[in-house]
Amino acid sequence: MSRPPRYRCVIDVMVLLHRDDGRVLLLRRAGDVYASGLLAPPGGHLEEGETVVDGALREVREEVGLCLDPGELEFCHLIHHHSPEGNGRLGVVFTAQRWDGEPRNLEPAKCAALVWADPARPPADCVPYTAAVLTRFTSGALLSTHGWAV
Repeated sequence: MSRPPRYRCVIDVMVLLHRDDGRVLLLRRAGDVYASGLLAPPGGHLEEGETVVDGALREVREEVGLCLDPGELEFCHLIHHHSPEGNGRLGVVFTAQRWDGEPRNLEPAKCAALVWADPARPPADCVPYTAAVLTRFTSGALLSTHGWAV
């Protein structure tokens, strides 16, 4: 009797940088990248040997130039996403409310603009995965699924 193969998926990390007015930072993706033209928070997939915290800190540093204290990251949501191509992804979402400096676009080939948005009203041009995260996060949910057949 053979067992089915173990389930494997990509792990994404995202950071919702919150300003005092409640808005969160979204990046307009650009160039030859997934979801070009759409909005998503700073984030990306984990690299080999990296913890979710280390990955989140790296992505924020690489994309918007902020060096966050690990103690400023708060876990806020976990989403199990099923892409239109049929791939599973786990998204680990953090929030941060304090940082030094101003976010800036450090990857102009991958990002066209920085946008501060109300997470309770995700812009229509968000990556669907991002819109799902924002909607569930603002409702207080810690866990959600997105893109799976019901």
